[in-house]
Amino acid sequence: MKKSNLLRASAVFISLSFLGVACGGSGDAASDTTVAKPIVVTCEAPVASIALQFPKTGDAANLGDPMFKGAQLAVDEFNSDNPNACVTLKIFDTQGDPAKAPAVARAVVGDATILGLLGLLGPGFSDESKAALPLYDEAGLATITGSATNSELQNGGWKVFHRILAKDATQGRAIASYILGVLKPASVGVIDDASDYGRGLADAVKTAAGGTVKVSDSIDPKAADFSAVVSKMKAANPDVIFFGGYNVEAVKLSTQLRNAGIKATLVFGDDMKDQTGYADAAGPAAEGAFIACLCRDGSEDFIASWTAKYSESPGTYGAEYYDAANIFLNVIKAGAKNRAAVQAAVNAYDAAGITKQIKFTANGEATEASTIYMYKVTGGKITYVSDIK
Repeated sequence: MKKSNLLRASAVFISLSFLGVACGGSGDAASDTTVAKPIVVTCEAPVASIALQFPKTGDAANLGDPMFKGAQLAVDEFNSDNPNACVTLKIFDTQGDPAKAPAVARAVVGDATILGLLGLLGPGFSDESKAALPLYDEAGLATITGSATNSELQNGGWKVFHRILAKDATQGRAIASYILGVLKPASVGVIDDASDYGRGLADAVKTAAGGTVKVSDSIDPKAADFSAVVSKMKAANPDVIFFGGYNVEAVKLSTQLRNAGIKATLVFGDDMKDQTGYADAAGPAAEGAFIACLCRDGSEDFIASWTAKYSESPGTYGAEYYDAANIFLNVIKAGAKNRAAVQAAVNAYDAAGITKQIKFTANGEATEASTIYMYKVTGGKITYVSDIK
């Protein structure tokens, strides 16, 4: 998924020292109608720490929020059950910016208490993963991502890389299958934002959709006006337009396409499964849009616990980061006391999570990562439609 400098590294290091979350849960109390009760615990004598590298602030903060909440919920539940062997969650804010990732990675690597990195919770966005993974690999610090979907990440030869969800190529094929098999357009337009994530996903859709793709183009995500691309799409008049990119640009693009009178069905990838960041922000322009996601909402118990703690429904990738955190927590509980032991245990991990049976291949891919979930903006709300392969 999503998208500082060294002169500011000292400030980053200082701020990070105050960002460690000592396993104390935050969030509003549950309402009278909530069955589960929120867990609030402290961790005064931790046996280890795990790190969460994610966008706490910046344009991608809305995406980082459920990553943090999923990980924190897992840590709080673990510490409630293991008060004499508690684990702290330390958070590191990169704003989803690849330029900030190396300085943050050095801070993580330099903290000897950290035995695992939840892969933005370890690194979570694909561009950032490429910037940070060499440092984590050199340090032998196991990473697990629940959100970095670039199709080439697993091919970097990283010993520490693990991913618990499908990659963009899988998502792209599934999206194209849904477009062609369910929406059945005569023609398709494809737009990307030129990022590793957006371009990779758009290319996967184009390849799978083949000759149905009538027109394609890229936007400059820093531009306020996408009129050149909008005009190109209007002239081609495709029945469906797919956009590979992030929700900030998708809001602008959706609005400009609709303002131009373009009636094509809009289809997006996982970054748009964000009620606030996309559906609410785009308003009427988002209505009827289809959104494919590698993410699922999780079990009923998980949803109840999340709702009790945070007084809201789980956000995108919240369940995946809950699963990722529990992998590290489980291997630490089983006796892994250093980074090498944690790395070996994660490599050999084979247990049920709330999203799937979690087991990794030799290059760090999840062995069960083929199902994609389709959603649709209906009445202004993102609602589940069906599973797709």
